[in-house]
Amino acid sequence: MAGLRKIVRIAGTDIDGERKIGSSLHRIKGVDFMLANAVLKALGMDGAKKIGELSPEEIKKLEGALRNPIDAGVPSFLVNRRRDPESGEDRHIISSDLVLRKDFDIKAMKKKKSYKGMRHAIGLKVRGQRTKSTGRRGSAVGVKRKKKK
Repeated sequence: MAGLRKIVRIAGTDIDGERKIGSSLHRIKGVDFMLANAVLKALGMDGAKKIGELSPEEIKKLEGALRNPIDAGVPSFLVNRRRDPESGEDRHIISSDLVLRKDFDIKAMKKKKSYKGMRHAIGLKVRGQRTKSTGRRGSAVGVKRKKKK
């Protein structure tokens, strides 16, 4: 090993090599504290070790476990896409795939014209929040003033 690397790239995210593994994994979009700890425990890695000290093989192993945590031995209740509508299996999605999948889900809801899809399309609140007194910024609702001559 050539020493401590300054920047480590895992799952399309640059991570500072000075940070500890346990606290640096949740810099990756789609990885939270619980999943990071579960993956480290499943792989038998020390969370207090700096991420810049890992070998390329360990980084590849860690990234593979983050992409498929169920195969690594992580419980299925920690994944972010349980019972996927397309395949029906438990999956975990991270980084840019998460953003794309979210957009596809919203487009599918709009296409089905479900209640949530219609709320997304209009630009209103989706999850049952009040709209009488909040959420007034962002969409033009109300009276527009006439331009001065």
